[in-house]
Amino acid sequence: MTTVAPDTGVGPLLRGWRERRGLSQLELALRAGSSARHISFVETGRSRPSEEMILRLAEQLDVPVRERNVLLLAAGYAPRYAQTPLDDPAMGSLRAGIEQLLQGYEPYPALVVDGTYTVVSANRGIALLLEGLPGHLLAPPLNAIRITLHPEGLAPRIRNLREWRAHLLARMEHQMALVRSPELRELYEEVAAYPLAGAGGGAPEHGEDRGDGAGGEGERDGEDAASYPHVALPLVIEHGGRVLSFVSSVSTFNTPMDVTVAELAIETLLPADPATVTYLRSLTLRPPEAGLSRRP
Repeated sequence: MTTVAPDTGVGPLLRGWRERRGLSQLELALRAGSSARHISFVETGRSRPSEEMILRLAEQLDVPVRERNVLLLAAGYAPRYAQTPLDDPAMGSLRAGIEQLLQGYEPYPALVVDGTYTVVSANRGIALLLEGLPGHLLAPPLNAIRITLHPEGLAPRIRNLREWRAHLLARMEHQMALVRSPELRELYEEVAAYPLAGAGGGAPEHGEDRGDGAGGEGERDGEDAASYPHVALPLVIEHGGRVLSFVSSVSTFNTPMDVTVAELAIETLLPADPATVTYLRSLTLRPPEAGLSRRP
């Protein structure tokens, strides 16, 4: 993964982002309404870009909001984007909107996490999947990646653990390549070291070599999960003696102007087969635990 030292000047930082995006100086100049000569001068330090130019280039390079502040600071300007705590009164409308959105997805599981996968809020569908997990994993602040891959967490219940683990680790690697975060790096090293086997005798690894990622050989109300085409890698998980299948969808906020908001992600688990739909709709969901409803 490409990383950039925090004390590097704005020119090399911008060059690093341009190369990461696979753009030439000319391509970036055309997108930003500048010239390749000026881009070259900025990257080599021969020209100090204006605040507006830095933000324009960052927009074209799709630089994360937190890193745009880093670019501005490296050029001697003040940060443009605030980082408002989620429990700040100014975030009241956002918090209310998130809660309404999560409730609207029920009975399907949905949650909101921050940039280090700490659970900000979750609905009753998530609480359903976490039933029976040990208290030390459910104590605030909850971490979605840790709960999923920990050998005492959901890992022993996930039928395609090898594939799902690889998906989550790749997602974290991509994020670490974009944002410098010691907390995220520490979490990655922790969960990457977890064994594939569960604490209770080993996580099922059914379908380990199957290309469809479905895993498992059991039945779902008499229906074979492999008979349904998958539009994406499903999460195949056991619950209450049944095997449920979900497709994950992740959403973020458009054009965020705050670092906290920019790093929030709404993840929903949508049923990947009719049996999962039927089962979830037949349940009476209990309210989530206090630790699942909001950050401490």
